[in-house]
Amino acid sequence: MSFLRLRDSISAAAPAYLALSCFGLAAAPAAAQDGGEQAKPPMLGGVTVTDSAIDEDDYKVDRASSPKFTQPLRDTPQTIQVIDKQLFTEQGATTLTEVLRNSPGVGTFYAGENGNTTTGDSIRMRGFDTSSSIFVDGIRDLGSISRDIFNTEAVEVEKGPAGTDNGRTAPTGAINMVTKQAMLETAVSGIASFGVDGQKRVTADVNQTLGSASSNALRLNLLWQDSDVPGRDHVEDQRLGIAASLGLGLDTSTRAYVNLLYVYQDNIPDGYVPTIGLPGWEPQPGLEQLAGHPVASTNFYGTRDDRDNVSAAMATLRVEHDFSDNVTLSNIARWGQTKQDYLLTAFMSTGGSADDPMGGNIKWTDPNDLSTYTIARSLPTLKDVTNRILTDQLNLRADFATGAVEHNLSAGIEITSEKQVTYGQTASGARPPANLYNPDWTDAGTLSVARNGGIARGKTDTQSVYLFDTAKFADGLFLVTGGVRVDHYKTSFFSSTPCGGTGRRAVPCDGAPEGTVVTTADLDDKDTLFNWKLGAVFKPAEPVSLYVNYAISQQPPGGENFTLSSSASSASNPKFDPQKAKTIEAGIKWDALGERLALTAAIFQTTVTNEINSEILDDDGNPTQTGRKRVKGIELSAVGRITDAWSISGGYSHLKTRVTEGAPITSDGTPNLTYIPGDSFTLWTNYRFPFGLELAGGVRHNGGLHRGTDGAQGTPAFTEGYTVVDALLGYAVTDNLTLRVNAYNLFDEDYVAAINKSGYRYVPGQPQTFLFSADVRF
Repeated sequence: MSFLRLRDSISAAAPAYLALSCFGLAAAPAAAQDGGEQAKPPMLGGVTVTDSAIDEDDYKVDRASSPKFTQPLRDTPQTIQVIDKQLFTEQGATTLTEVLRNSPGVGTFYAGENGNTTTGDSIRMRGFDTSSSIFVDGIRDLGSISRDIFNTEAVEVEKGPAGTDNGRTAPTGAINMVTKQAMLETAVSGIASFGVDGQKRVTADVNQTLGSASSNALRLNLLWQDSDVPGRDHVEDQRLGIAASLGLGLDTSTRAYVNLLYVYQDNIPDGYVPTIGLPGWEPQPGLEQLAGHPVASTNFYGTRDDRDNVSAAMATLRVEHDFSDNVTLSNIARWGQTKQDYLLTAFMSTGGSADDPMGGNIKWTDPNDLSTYTIARSLPTLKDVTNRILTDQLNLRADFATGAVEHNLSAGIEITSEKQVTYGQTASGARPPANLYNPDWTDAGTLSVARNGGIARGKTDTQSVYLFDTAKFADGLFLVTGGVRVDHYKTSFFSSTPCGGTGRRAVPCDGAPEGTVVTTADLDDKDTLFNWKLGAVFKPAEPVSLYVNYAISQQPPGGENFTLSSSASSASNPKFDPQKAKTIEAGIKWDALGERLALTAAIFQTTVTNEINSEILDDDGNPTQTGRKRVKGIELSAVGRITDAWSISGGYSHLKTRVTEGAPITSDGTPNLTYIPGDSFTLWTNYRFPFGLELAGGVRHNGGLHRGTDGAQGTPAFTEGYTVVDALLGYAVTDNLTLRVNAYNLFDEDYVAAINKSGYRYVPGQPQTFLFSADVRF
């Protein structure tokens, strides 16, 4: 489906349809609430599933959703942040990336390589890429796509090794999205919003019990969006989404949920902006005259043919049975699939050489006239990818005692099959150069893309068993929490491509005609991973927990992207051992002010071993796995209510990163890790007056980033830190209608949000913009 066809078919009808769904259905459900006592909201693995119509003004969540966390957050010896929908709804967030701004040190700081610009939720946390460790209701969510949060109840940020909880993961944690579920309450809510920079969005959330005195309910969430991206010419996000949840037997000992999700995105992706003239940029030969002349951060260097078409479908069945108040058996099964068709016109803003100043990608006809400068658009980024997951997870929760020791046990079995298929594509023709200071996106040239018969298939099958237990001693004064997990995995990878070509991407034909599809890889890897964690908690008083925790996590070759490699220097080579992360953490958690405000402080150290080390070679001259990286840090947070009217969510992170064994990986030669801020701070606070007015505001700070090294010359080796202020003004017109105005980047701070590996491109930070919304709840 093309961008224009989608726009034409839905732009007029969809807002009206969703508005009717949101507002027109309000009368019947509101009337149905009269008479009869409402049921208590059900629990979803520890997170209370609340009716969207309820005026929830508390950011504090007491439990994680996964049954593997046997205790409340206060008594869990690990840093886990739960970002509730009340908070991100106030902020006007629409994507997972925007929600994660509430977690210090977590964000999209890396813009990709030169020929492989990042797409979707490219999340980094505590020094490492966490993009492959994103989960939905505890099940891995595949694909390099941007995830909308219209069907999300909460986002859980689990920091520290998560291998015991989830199997293979990033070295420093995982992110879990908790979906909205059917509940035994009748409610309708919706939000319609528009912004001064072309943002338009409508969501609706309808929950209806099925029949009088019924144990069954149906919940429907709808999404329509047609938005420009503030501060970026021509970049657009269009989304249609529907999510249904059918709940059966919700107030009985046997409960079942059937959840369906479908989201379609028709976006124009962003290829970002040349770093010319930014701090740290040094002109290459022939570009000296551009010093002091940065390009406009609004410039778009792609064409109207660029596209990011994504479809995501998911079907989930969850069944729970309570054998007693202390024993529950649950099973969740899911089929999920994402498809992405992506074409991005990218560039490298290189100059020439001393001998040939005009030999680079930037050229001119008059060196003194900026309007004559052009930049080559010669790096099309292509993706034609399908990801699929099929899994079944069985869990047993049991509370019991052995003598004077109380136990909270969680045990389970997981069987999962994950698959990724990437179709080879060949680009023919070319994009014409773009004017460097005034690019024309209508000039698409002759570039065309077609499948070439090549393919890459990666598959990982995993069988897992796990056991968690919390033992409570001395009437709960001491708690010991431990967990073990065994994963047996098998990864297979096959790739083929047409032979021929020139340069580093040339493929030998070995006597076959040029263009013949030949096999380039046929590899497999299998092993058994053993992950574990152990923590202890001391409670000098009921609202206070002092804790220490040690955990390990492992990422096997190909664990991130289902791709195995025969390269002697690639961590995806099956001959290598899994990457291993070891974390020790100690801290304090205190539910203060009558347990309304959760205060936490933690210190930690993560050491990652089995990294590829090009400085120490084996007998054959190949890199070894003697590399080692380390992250030390502290993290502080405060979430909850200071008074009945005053809510707060804030956090601070200080990270000290280092390559302790191996070659430096930063372009400035420092031993730091790349693309991670050393200091980060986030704060959001809201005060509600008794006459319906609410005032809220937030501050976000991220320190500068160290760029990776790849031999690029003249590009910034680092980015500067930034501080952004946001604000909210809201007014409850009635009990059912609240109007809000969100101001983003209130003081219009110019900043670099992310930078690519070579430093040729950067992601401009969001400029000052305003969003108006109407929030209706019945």
